[in-house]
Amino acid sequence: MQAELAQAITDYLKGHPATGYFPTEIPGLVIGRVEKPTTPNPRFSHPQICVNIQGAKQTMLEGRTFDYREMQFLVVSVDLPILGHVMQARPGRPFLGMILDIDMDLLSTVIEQAGDRAEPANGLSIGVGDVDAAMGDCLKRILDLLKHPQDIPVLYPLIARELYYRLLTGPHGGMLARLAKPDSQARRIADVIRAMRSDIARGLSVNEMAAIARMSPSSFHAHFKAVTALAPLQYQKQLRLLAARHLMMSGAVNVTEAALKVGYESPSQFSREYSRMFGTPPKRDMGAMRNTLPSAA
Repeated sequence: MQAELAQAITDYLKGHPATGYFPTEIPGLVIGRVEKPTTPNPRFSHPQICVNIQGAKQTMLEGRTFDYREMQFLVVSVDLPILGHVMQARPGRPFLGMILDIDMDLLSTVIEQAGDRAEPANGLSIGVGDVDAAMGDCLKRILDLLKHPQDIPVLYPLIARELYYRLLTGPHGGMLARLAKPDSQARRIADVIRAMRSDIARGLSVNEMAAIARMSPSSFHAHFKAVTALAPLQYQKQLRLLAARHLMMSGAVNVTEAALKVGYESPSQFSREYSRMFGTPPKRDMGAMRNTLPSAA
């Protein structure tokens, strides 16, 4: 199965640049090919499944490390600020992978129809698993759809449902199931994250966050950290800094404008906190990123 998946990705990416992550005709599906190891890159991960077909990657979250190698996947069930990089790749054997966004509405429908077969789960909303034969077959059929774009609107949702079912009955099913339940604690945390992102410049106090989650401040703090590995205000700060970095990388704003857009009144404070998170001041970071843009894409 690995050879078939690798060949399908290679065939699809003929004519594309040698290195990069490329959107496909399937909404929420990105295919990647990288020909050499990369440096850790900070980003916000949405609920998604990241599948390694060939090569190896590493993802870091607040001091925790998740390595996933050939025919393994990383699943993330809430928005998380992570560091990720390719560990193993070379021109003759590049890293090949797939990233699939998780449709929470579709996931909820699968749970309703199949019943909640997953074991209850607590803790972080991120984990690594193996691509078994059933999951590999789903992924192969998804890649095969790229040869017939007219079939995607009808057939992709059906295959995605099966893929979600396989995930729900696997070792990380509980992690996904708790988020899809309307009144679970994890779903309430996700509601708070959504509120943070919707008005990033204003920011929320812990009391406001706790009210959205319908928890006491102390209970909210504990549950938020259990799900994301970060304290609420620490998470909000990283969200702002990553959003500012994205704005500056787009070339749409300068450092001062980016700081204001994400809620910083003091550019000097923004620069200090940016340097602590990314290891270099924003202007220097932007210069370095622009010089390496093709390989960092």
